Formats: sequence, structure tokens, C-alpha cells
Amino acid sequence: MKFNFLNKEKKNIVNYENAPAFSLTSEYELYAAVVTTGLSASFYEKETDRLERIKNLIKKCDPVFVAKLAVYARNEMYMRSIPLVLIVELAKIHSGDFLISKMITHVIQRADEITELLAYYQMANDRKDAKKLNRLSKQIQKGLANSFNKFDEYQLAKYNRDGAVKLKDALFLVHPKAKDEAQQAIFDKLVNDTLQTPYTWETELSQLGQMKFLNEFEKQKAFTQKWEELIDSNKIGYMALLRNLRNILEAKVSGFHVMKVCEYLSNEKAVLNSKQLPFRFLAAYRELKELKLKYTSMVLDALEDAVMASSQNIKGFDVNISVVIACDVSGSMQQPISSKSKVLLYDIGLMLGMLMQSRCQNVVSGMFGDRWKIINMPKRSILANVNEYYKREGEVGYSTNGYLVLEDLISRKEIADKIMLFTDVQMWNNAFTKDSFVNSWNRYKKIAPNAKLYLFDLAGYGQSPINIEKNDVYLIAGWSDKVFDVLNALEDKNSALNYINRIEF
Repeated sequence: MKFNFLNKEKKNIVNYENAPAFSLTSEYELYAAVVTTGLSASFYEKETDRLERIKNLIKKCDPVFVAKLAVYARNEMYMRSIPLVLIVELAKIHSGDFLISKMITHVIQRADEITELLAYYQMANDRKDAKKLNRLSKQIQKGLANSFNKFDEYQLAKYNRDGAVKLKDALFLVHPKAKDEAQQAIFDKLVNDTLQTPYTWETELSQLGQMKFLNEFEKQKAFTQKWEELIDSNKIGYMALLRNLRNILEAKVSGFHVMKVCEYLSNEKAVLNSKQLPFRFLAAYRELKELKLKYTSMVLDALEDAVMASSQNIKGFDVNISVVIACDVSGSMQQPISSKSKVLLYDIGLMLGMLMQSRCQNVVSGMFGDRWKIINMPKRSILANVNEYYKREGEVGYSTNGYLVLEDLISRKEIADKIMLFTDVQMWNNAFTKDSFVNSWNRYKKIAPNAKLYLFDLAGYGQSPINIEKNDVYLIAGWSDKVFDVLNALEDKNSALNYINRIEF
């Protein structure tokens, strides 16, 4: 099925900086809002405003597109909460076929997502009675029942936690049909609270933490041994390892065990299977950078190797393709992606920019605020490059004068094939001259008619500084390195939405 994603009429609107902007279609606006949200307050939007905007946009969009967007957000953008919101909100207005149940079976990848979906369902439907989940949507019930069949005893036990909705509650509610006697036995264990306690780093450290020790030395020794045992077990997941690097170093494990950790961190297959968002590596890097512990440098090198491995599938450009990469370091980009995160939109832009830079042969990179400044970096050290940019952001000020990237190319008569801006797209001109992003691009196209402009929207506020439907302008949104798959697909002049539309149930 194809969708008409283009508006017939354009309304004159302004962005949050009161500068002229262009509206997006409902589908494009929903796409950008979904893949750039951690469901927390942003610089220009409160948390509830973003959620309400998403809910309203769902009502305006084709249901099949919403379903495919949820699958895309979960499986290619590696997002967990927002796809569940799309499922529940779409179920409110769409019923009568199997779209919702198919959507659920494609989205649910972890056992705890079953309970999270039900928890959001009762909240979204304002259920407050004793039986908060009665009269459950039939299609949601069917999709969750099918999802139960994905998980073995270990997976169910690992995510069998206390919460607003428990896995046992979900089992009673959706009545999954066991695929065989072995699975029925697992369901019975879940009901009877007899699932075998899983061997995980959380359970092992929790048990150790409840023990009493003679002194601090004995406690340190016990935790060292436990971390070495966990590393030797090969049962620490990639994300868990990434988040515990500081704990491992502070536990003073042996050099052999640090080396084993580093080998796993930098293993290309492990990196690709881990499906980590690029900024997770940056967060780990920063957590370790100032430590004064043995082997810290070894782990930092392993993180650089891991990021390089994650970038290998990005289709780069040969030496004949000239690329300009510009990272927005304006004040509005210095906003945490969620209330619990130290990672800023600014960090994501720099990280994606440096990932792309590492894959280009003929590239100029830099950052813009009040001014545009070229700061070329080596290809090899992606995380160190991001850190270097981070330290230098004050050099260009804090406005969003993206047009200066184009003006610099015009003044130097430099012909570039691809210009890529990593930004929240709230472009304006703080000098209040006649120069604007649209005018600068139109003028640049006169000297470089084959040039293409790519706006990587990292905030999803719902506008664009330029018409994305003509003149070789494209808008791509998201925080994952998978945005570069969309970039590659655009070579045949499709939109990012056509890329999502390729998904089949």
C-alpha cells in the first residue's frame, strides 16, 4: 500500500524562534516526533505536550502507516516506550481487523514489554476501578497472547518483576495458548511463582549485597571475585556490560578479565547484535574518561573500536563524492533527551555527525551556532572527536544560523555533492539580515545544481526550515545510526516515509 505523503497546500508558519518555516504532513510530523522522543520534556515542548501531539497526529494518519511506524521505531530505532504508546492509541480508534494484533507481535521483543503495554493501556484509558484491565481490546489481547509464545523460562523469570501489572496478571488476562507441554509447564510455574531464578548480574550482585562482611577489604575481595565470575560466565549482556564498565574497573578485576571485557565490547558481531544507540557508547566513554584506575585506557580504546565496528555497515562515499557535515551546537540543542539522562540532543548530533564523517572519504566537518566553523577531525577516533567538539562549542555561540554553512560554500564557490546538517531544525538568523536558510539554499543550487541537502532532525518539533518536497531537500529523523540506512534509500528520490512503508507484516 502506498500513501500520499505530500500536502497540496502550504501554510505560512513560523518555528519556535519565530522564523519562517514549512509545515510537514501529518505522517511526516508523526514520524519525526516519534523517533526523537524519550517521552520527557524538551527545550520547546513539555512532556505532556509532545505526548498529546503524538496522540492527535495518530488520529490524522493512515492506521497502516502508524502500525508500520511502531514496528520501525522498535526494531530499527531501538525505542521501547513510544511504540507501545502507538499501539494503545491506535487501538482506541481502529478495530475490526488484525492490524493491531500483528503490530503487537512485531513490536514486543522483551517479556516486560507485555506488562508495560498493559500498564500504559490502563493509564491511557483512565482505568481506576479494582479491575483496571477488564474489557481489554480483543486485538490487544490476541497480540499479547501470541507474544507470550516468544519467551522461554529464563526470559519470563528475568522480567518477572513487581509493577503496576505483573506477568502473572497478564497471563490470566490474555490467556495465551501454550505451543506445547513444555511451554504449558512454564506458564504453570509463572502462575505458581516457581520460575527458576535466572542467573543475571542483577540477581548475583543483589544476593552478594545482602551479605555481611568482616571488613571493607573482605567486601571488596568478594565483589572482585563476583565480577570476575560474572565475566567468565559469558552471561552479561552487551548493554549490561556497557553500563557496568565503571563498576567493573572499580571492582579491580584482573587484567585478564578486563581484556576479556574489551574483546567482547569490540567484537563486531557482538556490537551489531547489541543494537545499541550510538550515544550509549558516548555515555560510557564519558563515564570512564576521568577515572584514575588501571586499565581505563584499554577500555576507552575498546569503546572506540566498538563504535568503529558499529559504523561499518554505514554506506560511505568514495573520494569523488564531496560531503559537508555540520553539527548544530545551539542553546536549544543542549537539552537532555530524557529527565534521567545526561545525554543531550547536542551529543546525539555530534555522535551521528562523527559516525558519518568516519565513513566519508572527501569530507569537511564543523559546527554552527552564531557562526559556522570548520573543524576537521581524524576518521579513527569517533568518541574522542565528539569530546573535542563538546569542549569547543562555545567558540561559535548559541544561535541556530544554519544558513551560514551554505553562505560559506557560496563565498568559496565550493561545490559539494551532499550537505548534511544534524540539528533541531529551528533555524533563524540572529543578525536579522535578509539572509535565510531557504534563500541561501536557492542561491547555492545555482552554482551547485546537483547538490543535495539532508536535514537530520533530532528533535521532531513538527516543522522544517525549508520545503522538503523539492529542490533536492530531504528530512530524516532519529537518534540511531539506522538513519543512515534511510539516507542510502533516499538515493532513488524516495522520502523517509517510503522507507518505513516498505515494512511488511
